[in-house]
Amino acid sequence: MDLLEKFIFVSVSKYKDRKFSPYCYTFATKASKIISTLVIVLNIYPVHQMSKQTQEQDNLLPKSHHDAPWKKAAASLSLVLLGSGMTLAGGYLAGNQQQLSETASKLAVSRVNAASPLAANTDPNFITQVVEKVGPAVVRINSARTVTTQLPEEFNDPFFRRFFGSQLPMQGRNRVERGTGSGFILSADGRILTNAHVVDGADTVSVTLKDGRSFEGKVIGKDELTDVAVVKIQANNLPTVSIGNSDQLQAGQWAIAIGNPLGLDNTVTTGIISGTGRSSNQVGVPDKRVEFIQTDAAINPGNSGGPLLNARGEVIGMNTAIIQGAQGLGFSIPINTAQRISNQLITTGKAQHPYLGIQMVGLTPELKQRLNSDPNSGLSVKEDKGVLIVKVMVNSPADKAGIRAGDVIQKLNGQLVTDAASVQKAVEKAQIGGNLRLDLRRNNQNINIGVSPGTFPTRVQ
Repeated sequence: MDLLEKFIFVSVSKYKDRKFSPYCYTFATKASKIISTLVIVLNIYPVHQMSKQTQEQDNLLPKSHHDAPWKKAAASLSLVLLGSGMTLAGGYLAGNQQQLSETASKLAVSRVNAASPLAANTDPNFITQVVEKVGPAVVRINSARTVTTQLPEEFNDPFFRRFFGSQLPMQGRNRVERGTGSGFILSADGRILTNAHVVDGADTVSVTLKDGRSFEGKVIGKDELTDVAVVKIQANNLPTVSIGNSDQLQAGQWAIAIGNPLGLDNTVTTGIISGTGRSSNQVGVPDKRVEFIQTDAAINPGNSGGPLLNARGEVIGMNTAIIQGAQGLGFSIPINTAQRISNQLITTGKAQHPYLGIQMVGLTPELKQRLNSDPNSGLSVKEDKGVLIVKVMVNSPADKAGIRAGDVIQKLNGQLVTDAASVQKAVEKAQIGGNLRLDLRRNNQNINIGVSPGTFPTRVQ
């Protein structure tokens, strides 16, 4: 019984024995039942709740626009990816058109009179000026892929064939899966930056400019570890974006997002920078080599690949992911990271990442106790802190350097480390073929090992 129900119960009980008209008591009793029913209904159907199905979609497009199930973070941002608890807003939400309309109606009813952040000493129309400046360089990206539907193995059973006869198809059928995302123009000759999950696996890619012109796009490179891709169209004298510096971002600064959420072209939303340096595990898209920007500017399916801008109209991030079921939790790839990767993709068609070949986890006394009490862990941990190496890949740089499962990293290049994210960050910044010094604890002994990061093995396309 919640607070409202208790109030109703106490109120009715309090006046039950008083000399009021029986009609008053009857009315109060019925009113309490009606209100209690409303409370139950509201608890079951919260206005802002999204379904799990919504969360796990590609985050590019609602089902009414044929969102492709093969486009799955991240997220999350269900990356999904805005896949996996978060959607790769291109970031991997769904529902048919009726559900979308109902959700929109509910959200409209639940508006909150919250004040927007104010910019000191700023033209009140600065957002309009930013949109006029950058809007023409933001594009819609449509991707399509033809897939063959595989028949269930049971359909090949002779019993099914005898029973259903010619009604059973002899083979799978082809169908076209489609997805929609956003992007922004880097160069006047048609290089466009977007998310890798927007174009991943696509047979065809088309790019539509704000002026309505449409071009065939060619994916000249994509990197799944950072979710960055570059698409090229045959055009000249195109409007381009200005690039900012994501390393100088501070919480509280303005953030402006432009994209095509749910097929609504050129949608503009605003907010602030809520945080920086969010790890992929925090965001819900594991194994991404990105420290995400967090913003409360509204990001939705179809925003993936669109720009996140500062108050000067400079691109500071690429919108990628949202966390399903949360309000005002969107994530963008810092533009410095996206630009570094895109330069490699433009030059060589691929991006290289250094790696050691280890699986690791930050140690705590609680984790130590759980591992030591689990006979199946295969580990005997003696340290309370540091980064535990859980597994070493065969023939990896770490394996060749003599690093073993059960070793605990205490320092990396002389710097104390306490979590896996800090180790991953240091490795990502290292040079392939360079040298990293690891201070380890092994069987109560201190060991110093040098390891040369190798090139992360990429998946065969």
